Amino acid sequence: MFSQIKRAKISSTANMKTLESSSDKQCGFVTDAQASVCVTLHPLVIMNISDHFTRIKAQEGGNPQIYGALLGKQNGRNLELFNSFELQHSINETGKVVIELAYFHSKEEQFRQVFKDLDFLGWYTVGWSEATECDISVHKQLTVINESSLLLKLDPFSKSANLPITIYESMLDIVNEQPRMSFIEISYTLASEEAERIGVDHVARLSSTGHSDVSQVSEHMQVDKSAVQMLYSRIETILQYVKAVQNGEIPLNQEIMRECLSLCQRLPVLNTNSFKEDLLKQYNDVSLMSYLAVITKGCNISNEMIAKLNALPDRHGGGRRVRGLLF
Repeated sequence: MFSQIKRAKISSTANMKTLESSSDKQCGFVTDAQASVCVTLHPLVIMNISDHFTRIKAQEGGNPQIYGALLGKQNGRNLELFNSFELQHSINETGKVVIELAYFHSKEEQFRQVFKDLDFLGWYTVGWSEATECDISVHKQLTVINESSLLLKLDPFSKSANLPITIYESMLDIVNEQPRMSFIEISYTLASEEAERIGVDHVARLSSTGHSDVSQVSEHMQVDKSAVQMLYSRIETILQYVKAVQNGEIPLNQEIMRECLSLCQRLPVLNTNSFKEDLLKQYNDVSLMSYLAVITKGCNISNEMIAKLNALPDRHGGGRRVRGLLF
């Protein structure tokens, strides 16, 4: 990652609370438990969860319950959550939520092909900030994949000014010679890269105004565009003056010519070898991307034509087929 991560510290929780559950469904709080990990959360995870909940609610109505996996990196006791994806689930005869692990493994394999350095670090759901018996049941299913999984809960109906997100880590205690799972609420920090800050700003302004062209990025690009256009028009004026003097249309003014020469000499960076190398490298990269796009488009068109040819019956009823370019 090329952008430097900008971290904004979220106000840490004053007391660590633990919701405990045993096999007989007893719950309680432990205030003297201490978190063992430090979590860093990226805005992309929050936007994915919000999009997941909003989409399912629009499709099914009511107050749907959603589940998903959290992906990130772990370095010792420091966990950083970068991305997430949705999980499929079903309700069994006893009313408990059952996570489709086959779908999880398939989705995880697809993500590993693109994000090879991201691992499964936990799961998310929505609802009241406190963990429930249903959360514990789901958590036990996912500890098969990662025994130290995190639980992230987002409250979509919270009216608090703070970020309505709570993160828990799990631990296993022995109480009265019986194992009991506990959830410890932990503090976290927000980390955002430049691309994420742009996306968050654009989404925030779009949601508040309803227009897609009012973000700070769009405004900044418009200002840069106006400045470049003004510079271009001024350079055109100077060039026209020099051509007119060269053709003898207007008299020569030494003072103006000295100012033009001084202006040209203010940009020595354009004449250096380093600038030429960087410009050529960037030009080659852009050209390569354009060529790859053209080649990919041509391959897709060829494959579509081959598929249509294969769908046509052979004149003699033969079974000969043509292979596609990408097969």
